[in-house]
Amino acid sequence: MAASTAGRRAAIALLRNDLRIHDNPVLLEAAAEGTRDVIPLFCFDPRTYANARVTQLPRMGVHRARFLLESVADLRARLRSRGSDLLIREGHPEKVVPEIVNALHGRVDEVIIQREVTSEETAVEYHLARTAGVPLRRLWGANTLIHAEDVLVLLENNIKQLPSTYTGFRKLVESSRVRPRQCVDSEAVAFGSIPSSLTPGEPPSLRTLAQTAAPDAGIDLRSTLQYRGGETAAMERIDEYFWKKSLAKSYKVTRNGLLGGDFSSKFSPWLSIGCLSPRMIYKHIHQYEKQVVANDSTYWLWFELLWRDYFRYHCMKYGTAVFHLEGTHGNGRVQWDRDVQKFQRWCDGTTGVPFVDANMRELRLTGFMSNRGRQNVASVLVNDLGLDWRMGAEWFESMLNDYDVCSNWGNWQYAAGVGVDPRPYRYFHQLKQASMYDKDGLYVKTWLPELAQFSPDEVHQPHRVELWRQGVSSAPLLLRSDRVARAALACCVHAIAACARPLEQ
Repeated sequence: MAASTAGRRAAIALLRNDLRIHDNPVLLEAAAEGTRDVIPLFCFDPRTYANARVTQLPRMGVHRARFLLESVADLRARLRSRGSDLLIREGHPEKVVPEIVNALHGRVDEVIIQREVTSEETAVEYHLARTAGVPLRRLWGANTLIHAEDVLVLLENNIKQLPSTYTGFRKLVESSRVRPRQCVDSEAVAFGSIPSSLTPGEPPSLRTLAQTAAPDAGIDLRSTLQYRGGETAAMERIDEYFWKKSLAKSYKVTRNGLLGGDFSSKFSPWLSIGCLSPRMIYKHIHQYEKQVVANDSTYWLWFELLWRDYFRYHCMKYGTAVFHLEGTHGNGRVQWDRDVQKFQRWCDGTTGVPFVDANMRELRLTGFMSNRGRQNVASVLVNDLGLDWRMGAEWFESMLNDYDVCSNWGNWQYAAGVGVDPRPYRYFHQLKQASMYDKDGLYVKTWLPELAQFSPDEVHQPHRVELWRQGVSSAPLLLRSDRVARAALACCVHAIAACARPLEQ
């Protein structure tokens, strides 16, 4: 670290889900136009990698933990290249920050932090405001496409007026003159120096974060993309997607793919912890539309980014209700099961339904699942297995390398019919889905090699093939489109158990 300028004022920039230098209002404001030193700080808060409430699963699995560690390391390297550093601490921010403030004996003017909207994050802000010992300034930052202040103007400064459906929100935004604000020029910030009395600190180990004693096996080579955390990798992906491969022009056509790295943008892991700002993506969309083409696909990228915004404002509107069993719009359903054996088979990818199992095994081995896959496996957990939807949300929280609290819990409520656009039994018929999106069975065979010998016509129904070979008529399927048949689930699970063999890992 560079030596500190004696007596110079300083501000602590407490970073959470904004692990980048570009388009970072927290860093920009902390610098105060170069009149004070910026002290970037990241805290590994043990509460974020403790056990989940319903399932007691580790909240941060190995893939998400690895991605976070890589992102923190990359940010530190980028700051060091600018003569600064990233302080790393393990502990509760509301305890860590006052220790740093006290150690600097009055030099710290204020602490600046990006505002969040969900309960655990806002609780940190609440307590930090009381313990920091200096003023805490909370900024809306750049974690949404449309700035929160502009959305609130559209809602007449009343978040309760947020439309109850995404379509209503999208139409409200698109019919107005509100558009994403310009990225702030935080890359030009003069960070100053870190006081030499402060030790840089080191992150906890991967095993600590993921609560595992197993060695890190890395990312399975079958993964759609070899994800690497950090702003550097995020900007490389931006360059590749828009400019080197020019993939944005076909996004809407290819976005339901299942194999390969280019069928969708794959920006979400970097968005989830702020290695990439949505406004930076929009900047490239806008440039691409000017220089290459503007079509339905480039619009659809905007459409999906706005969905992400909507879930954040939805969480802002409903608070802790987004984590409750009845959700924000309970549909009257009172029977939710917590059968541990059913849940474990769903997690392990051993339900006996190849399209479901392939998606679940990809998730476990890589930290990734396509949007199409997520909708299908959520439908199975909620509608076929009848399990508490929060169990699925907590498994995704642990496994996904792009876990975003608002999008994850908002999407699971949507699937369960207790959130936005509430409808009970939003059902996905798995055999129909498989025939549409994995017609040749290649995706299933990639993740379930034990089914490699089956033909494309057989691979999605191997249990039927086995029974036919034994001269037995068709067995009941796990997946149904009618409610009565769904009630036969318990019998069905036993009937297909023979062909639900987990991969050896």
